[in-house]
Amino acid sequence: MRPVALSIAGSDSGGGAGIEADLKTFEAHGVWGTAAVTAVTAQNSLGVQASEGVPPELVRAQMASVAADIGVDAAKTGMLVDAPTLTTVVETVGQLGISPLVVDPVLVSSHGDTLLDLDGVDALRELLLPLATIVTPNLAEAAALANQAVDSRESMQEAATLISDLGPPVVLVTGGHLAGDQSPDCLFVEGDVTWLDAPRLAAVHTHGSGCVLSAAVCAGLAKGMDPADACIAAKRFTERAIAAGLPLGSGTGPVDPGWDRYVSGER
Repeated sequence: MRPVALSIAGSDSGGGAGIEADLKTFEAHGVWGTAAVTAVTAQNSLGVQASEGVPPELVRAQMASVAADIGVDAAKTGMLVDAPTLTTVVETVGQLGISPLVVDPVLVSSHGDTLLDLDGVDALRELLLPLATIVTPNLAEAAALANQAVDSRESMQEAATLISDLGPPVVLVTGGHLAGDQSPDCLFVEGDVTWLDAPRLAAVHTHGSGCVLSAAVCAGLAKGMDPADACIAAKRFTERAIAAGLPLGSGTGPVDPGWDRYVSGER
């Protein structure tokens, strides 16, 4: 039987982020992907043109349907829209006993569009993070969760500590937006810090990189990997996806979770 991963997130009509990126990433890892769609967006390489949240009870029903019949070996959250949707997800995760759980605290899209309202951010900190096995914020998201500026290695480590105090034993603060020629990620595991360093890629098409990273972490957990090892493997996978970014559309194109097939000459 293949491991099963559940993505609880919004849909990206352009296919570069959200549910679509998660399912592609699960497939690349040999994991069967399932989905609970929280929002439908009209978006492309230029940004989000329209968005409509799915009723929270329908989100609950999707989660319950998958868990009751197919099962869930690991799950991840992405775009959660607002406090009512987020609260419903929290309640349903608890009721269904879904674990391990990766939380990608999606607050703003890579194009600058708000994807979670202010009440939702508070609910995320207070209700969802205590259930998380791993949380994967970028610098801006880490700053919002830790309530402080995050713009250096030192502040990344401080933020990881503060976020871990909210509940998740593992925090991966990604440093892709840090200034300089390095792209360091801070992996905080129950008080121990490991820096995952890599040269900054001269990449233009980076849409969906955060979704792919968190989905790769989730896939690793679904396959039974240790959380820290899943984070390390996910960073390497995402580096290759960024390097293989696709120039689709006239704006910022997506990273490619299918980079392995491209490298092996299957397409």
